[in-house]
Amino acid sequence: MAKLEATLHGDFQAILADLESEILHGSVSATKEASAVFEQNGVRCYTGVFERFSYTGGNRVSMTVTLFGDDTASKVCVITSGGSTGMFFKLNTIGEESFLETVEACVEKYRT
Repeated sequence: MAKLEATLHGDFQAILADLESEILHGSVSATKEASAVFEQNGVRCYTGVFERFSYTGGNRVSMTVTLFGDDTASKVCVITSGGSTGMFFKLNTIGEESFLETVEACVEKYRT
């Protein structure tokens, strides 16, 4: 598992569009599996689940993105999982870390 959390500034929809674009264009095998957006009192919460094939691990890796906020400030949490091997200890987390790297530049663009 690999995880990235940050506070971001900017338009919620623009941040979301950039995140999804970076994920889907960051890997030839990346797909969006499902997503949901909830809004209440001007605050939005987006959760999206993505997958891609990890060539190094020979398996699929998932990424869950949660973006929570409004058009001035948001919190983002990105978690990847599923690319490691081993029954009792996690080995070879390269696929998870590599998938997370596809959004790091985008997050830095909006980070405060």
